[in-house]
Amino acid sequence: MPSLSVIIPVYNGALSLPELTAQLAEELPKLADQYEIIFVEDDGRDNSWDVIKGLARQYPWVRGFKHMRNYGQHNALLCGIRAARHDIIVTMDDDLQHPPVEIRKLLDKLNEGYDVVYGKPQQEQHGLLRDFASQITKLALQSAMGVDVARSVSAFRVFRTQLRDAFTSYQSPYVSIDVLLTWGTKRFAAIPVRHDPRTLGVSNYTLRKLVRHALNMMTGFSTLPLQVASLVGFGLTMFGVVVLVYVIGRALIERAAPAGFPFLASTIAIFSGAQLFALGIMGEYLARMHVRIMGQPSSVVREAVEHQPEPEQAGQP
Repeated sequence: MPSLSVIIPVYNGALSLPELTAQLAEELPKLADQYEIIFVEDDGRDNSWDVIKGLARQYPWVRGFKHMRNYGQHNALLCGIRAARHDIIVTMDDDLQHPPVEIRKLLDKLNEGYDVVYGKPQQEQHGLLRDFASQITKLALQSAMGVDVARSVSAFRVFRTQLRDAFTSYQSPYVSIDVLLTWGTKRFAAIPVRHDPRTLGVSNYTLRKLVRHALNMMTGFSTLPLQVASLVGFGLTMFGVVVLVYVIGRALIERAAPAGFPFLASTIAIFSGAQLFALGIMGEYLARMHVRIMGQPSSVVREAVEHQPEPEQAGQP
């Protein structure tokens, strides 16, 4: 049986953590001889860290890390991945929407020769705007990952721990675990799994955060925006050439002056817009290069906790 490291990023998840740990405590012994749960508390606003410390005292296979500030879900995952001790990594959310009983399905698919397997929700349990933003994010992810399974990615995934060797030296604060996994393999798969509705707390992933994550992926891991800027610039240049030929040709045929100021002003506006758009995209890339040169870390751990046996009471033999 494989050994498992279950990594769970936590942000305002104090209400759901005890129940999630209890479900994992029931399921993990059926799946592995050795296992651990790694909670990465991303500097939330509730008492999640106190709950994690309590769980670490209760269960010997629970570990916890607390970030000094909020770095984001994928940065928290990267912290847990680097701390994992076992052969296979399982990632899941802290909100009980990923049932632990579905982990077996993912492991069975992984044993067919894949390196990464996603649990694709049979039916999304989010609102309309959240689902729409998720689709935008997955389109951006597909351009960054370059694999067909990109449209089926989810936070519920299993992969072989050795894949982290492909991004050991990665230090940028802009993190996408799914893109980093493509640095080590192209053997991806996705299978449908149950996706339960959220019953405790509220979602921390807003429309704004999803759109920002999509932009980070497009500009941080893909050259697609540069290619789009080049195509737009080329298309507008060809448009300008065609219009110029038309204006000059008409002037020669009709023996009249070319179109006046309104046409000239609109043409200048089009080309100026294309130039500014291209400069904006290039500026985004230069900004990210600047951040990487500074060596800003992807995350910093404030405190770590592991199970420690209770000291023997005085007077006992």
